[in-house]
Amino acid sequence: MHISNLFKIALRAIAANKLRSFLTMLGIIIGVASVIAMIAIGQGSKQSIQKNISEMGSNMIMIRPGQDRGPGGARQDASEMQTLKLKDYELLKENCRYLAAISPSVSSGGQFVAGNSNTPSTIYGISADYLEIRQLKVQDGEMFTDEDIRTSAKVCVIGKTVADNLFPNGEDPVGRTIRFKSIPFRVVGVLKSKGYNSFGMDQDDLVLAPYTTVMKRILSVTYLQGINASALTEGMTQEAIDEITTLLRESHRIKAGVDEDNFNIRSQEEMAAMMNSTSDTMTLLLLVVACISLIVGGIGIMNIMYVSVTERTREIGLRMSVGARGIDILAQFLIEAVLLSVSGGIIGILCGLGAAWSINVFAHWPVLVQPWSVFLSFVVCTATGIFFGWYPAKKAASLDPIEALRYE
Repeated sequence: MHISNLFKIALRAIAANKLRSFLTMLGIIIGVASVIAMIAIGQGSKQSIQKNISEMGSNMIMIRPGQDRGPGGARQDASEMQTLKLKDYELLKENCRYLAAISPSVSSGGQFVAGNSNTPSTIYGISADYLEIRQLKVQDGEMFTDEDIRTSAKVCVIGKTVADNLFPNGEDPVGRTIRFKSIPFRVVGVLKSKGYNSFGMDQDDLVLAPYTTVMKRILSVTYLQGINASALTEGMTQEAIDEITTLLRESHRIKAGVDEDNFNIRSQEEMAAMMNSTSDTMTLLLLVVACISLIVGGIGIMNIMYVSVTERTREIGLRMSVGARGIDILAQFLIEAVLLSVSGGIIGILCGLGAAWSINVFAHWPVLVQPWSVFLSFVVCTATGIFFGWYPAKKAASLDPIEALRYE
């Protein structure tokens, strides 16, 4: 029988039971839409993480006090969190050959006040190198100087969010005085806006001050909360980490392989790998759920094709008696199954693209629809139709025409 006739018969059979056909396709629609939406969310998260890492500097290295106990590790006492000193920063600054920039880091959160305005934020005690490490730029005014650091000057550079909150009428913040914990700071510069990062954090909600000022005048401490650095190139990150580890072990008199390090080092590459791994795991779990939905949809197609074969047993017997071969009957029911699954797949693809767009617009989640995910969904739903439609079609093709004609 001509293939076009088989398609016409299959389409007539599907159109004769519109609601049943739609309900059969629903499992495929939900499965395919879920697969596309989940892959879009997973790929979007991955791209967003990579973008965020590159914005912060993919060659950035973070040194923190205390042992690296990993997530869920035992809490460390206060003395273990005071192992990094200014001498460690100076040692690394003078001796590390693979570092382009290095800055100590101490911070304190609280309320900033300027006139009648106030805003909560965080003040970071850093050196001028911090701008290069974090890829920040001063838009108005200037960065504080090495002399300001040496004299523990009460000067600061503020982020755009802090500037807008403390000076809402558009006044120029440069030269104005703001207070933090009753300590006056003269604003010498305003940072260029960077907006929100992919984790939803406002990168402009910060205040930068000389690390000596924050250590002496605000925190009254002699230890550092961390040291931030950047390698000369992304490819030299590991060499820089090895060099830092060696120098700090010597400085802290730690025997490699015998004593545990009282500091830990993380690179942006490591953090990106960890985040990507988490993102991949979540995407995989969601994909498994979506695939289960596809399987359920396939079982629905198999079930409805069985019902269809039973309902149309006399029709099958009649067609066989006038010369239709078993292969024609097999092809007809297989075409019906594939049409159901492919139609469901096409609707599912459109729903998946719509869902991804809605998630991006309304939930503000990063999404990235990959062409291969659309193609894969189409291939999978076609394969689902063939796989789950084969057995009922085979059953129809193997019917005895005489028995089929007798069927009531």
